[in-house]
Amino acid sequence: MNDQLLMETFKIYAVLNAEGKILKENAQLYQTDDEVRGTLMAFAHEVDCTILSADPYIYLVPLTKNSIFHITNDEIKKQYFPSRSLNVDIYLMYVAIIIFIGEFYDSYQTARPTRDFLTTVEWLSSLNERLMTLRNIDEEVLKDLEEEYAYNWLDILTNWEAMDNIKEGVRRHTARTVSRMSFILIVKQFMIKEEIAMEIGQDELCLTDKAHAIVRKYFMEYEYNKGILEFIYQLEQGETIDAGNSQD
Repeated sequence: MNDQLLMETFKIYAVLNAEGKILKENAQLYQTDDEVRGTLMAFAHEVDCTILSADPYIYLVPLTKNSIFHITNDEIKKQYFPSRSLNVDIYLMYVAIIIFIGEFYDSYQTARPTRDFLTTVEWLSSLNERLMTLRNIDEEVLKDLEEEYAYNWLDILTNWEAMDNIKEGVRRHTARTVSRMSFILIVKQFMIKEEIAMEIGQDELCLTDKAHAIVRKYFMEYEYNKGILEFIYQLEQGETIDAGNSQD
């Protein structure tokens, strides 16, 4: 790669580094030049990231929590959650996001979406149903599952059950109370900010092109999801769950 081309490549990476994305029209060399594309991917790999293309942007997406671009739990709590929130709130948020994305697909093995949008009420209902199914599992099995999936399921359940569940069927548009719906609204704000979801109507959310690209390339791969997707879908289907059976 000559010096001029290297400089143009670095200019694209500099924008990705600063903004996390760049308009495709401003990064045409990424799409037309294999050498530029390979170099950008190498740059991204050095910071535990990948580059995804989803109209109209190219995104720099962290792949591991070791990446300097990964949002820390403390940053998430500071930006989105009330004071005195705990790490368990973040893990519950991750579960809520997984379930939100999963609602658009038939199973963890399919990469084609089967619905166009999801309401917050439907999302809340789906999250609650899965967690209540989880509550029916023997605590000793749950403790084994905590080690397998690195999720503290017992604390997540306790946190969820402590939230006010009164009048959850009523749509709420603020996050001022500690309720299950207000929690969903907090997670919604996070997903919209991170361009995972967008609003297409009153109380209607859809996945973004960025989210679909992540699902196609990484979300369904066991290497990245560590079997958590299969586990979540088992909760939906009411299957008997034993620690370790997701890898059988």
